[in-house]
Amino acid sequence: EQAGFVARAPRWAIARKFPAEEATTRVLAIDVQVGRTGALTPVARLEPVFVGGVTVTNATLHNADEIQRKDVRVGDSVVVRRAGDVIPEVARVLMEQRPADSQPFVMPSRCPVCDSTVVAVEGEAILRCGGGLYCPAQHKEAVKHFASRRAMDIDGLGDKLVDQLLDLGLIQTVADLYHLGVEAVARMERMGQKSAENLVAAIAASKTTTLARFLYALGIREVGEVTAQTLAAHFYTLDKLMAADAAALQTAPDVGPAVAGQVVAFFAQAHNREVIAALRQAGVHWPEGMPAGQGDQPLLGRTFVITGTLSSMTRDEAKDRLQALGAKVAGSVSKNTHCLVAGSEAGSKLAKAQSLGVKVIDEAELLALLG
Repeated sequence: EQAGFVARAPRWAIARKFPAEEATTRVLAIDVQVGRTGALTPVARLEPVFVGGVTVTNATLHNADEIQRKDVRVGDSVVVRRAGDVIPEVARVLMEQRPADSQPFVMPSRCPVCDSTVVAVEGEAILRCGGGLYCPAQHKEAVKHFASRRAMDIDGLGDKLVDQLLDLGLIQTVADLYHLGVEAVARMERMGQKSAENLVAAIAASKTTTLARFLYALGIREVGEVTAQTLAAHFYTLDKLMAADAAALQTAPDVGPAVAGQVVAFFAQAHNREVIAALRQAGVHWPEGMPAGQGDQPLLGRTFVITGTLSSMTRDEAKDRLQALGAKVAGSVSKNTHCLVAGSEAGSKLAKAQSLGVKVIDEAELLALLG
């Protein structure tokens, strides 16, 4: 009682772990798996060996850097253990038993699932498949993100429905969503006629969007909501953005080499371009073109924060309308905030804005500002 506790353990006790049990086996092959985020993971296929209470036939090799550091090759005799008594891993190679004709393992330059180019990000050990919109290994996460509220905002298309659509083969890419019929959807588990009609109507309604939302929905790595808005405001059209090289992309505010590299790599993939073309052909559209003049964006350079509940529109709608006038909409109040829009039941953000001397407007003043 005197020593007390910390968050996860008592101060008066200590845990001692026995060294992980190890066993020797041989590497039969090295395969590369593609995860839901596109990460490529090399996996050693092993001669079955009993270790730590289970028979192990596979062991993770983690990433390209790790496989190079350990220099694991097909045909090697290796020592295997279960990290934390859970995950099988190759601890080390028995170099003295290496076959004379063994060859170093080289990570693939193309995705083993969809044949898209593999992308290496500077500073990251993980290699990733560049076919985010096309690769079957990434389909579920791509569709879920595409349909999310801050992306295409397809009301009613939740995780379980996405899983069903893909598992039943009703869709292959996000573009296939726009070809779903009511009858096909109604036959799905827990989907009646009315629910199917509502879902198809919500999908159709999402065809009208903004360039910023569409860019965010594509799921380009390093491109979140704010960066998507920045790119949309800087390039004005999707075609111009897709044609931009890394140098041109870095002329946009707050876009550095990492973001530029990811955007270039994404649009360089033929598969991604094909899905984008299919989406546009299906009727997905947004206003494009450079504003006629600075007067079209009277709030350019000003930062707004929205808090509380608005009665005439959702906060996302208010955000879109402010951004259309050139404003930046942030999630928190700071000394750099120019204006806080306070709806009903505004909380701590209102108090912070008042303490910092930030201008506060109500919904009526917002509507007047938006025109």
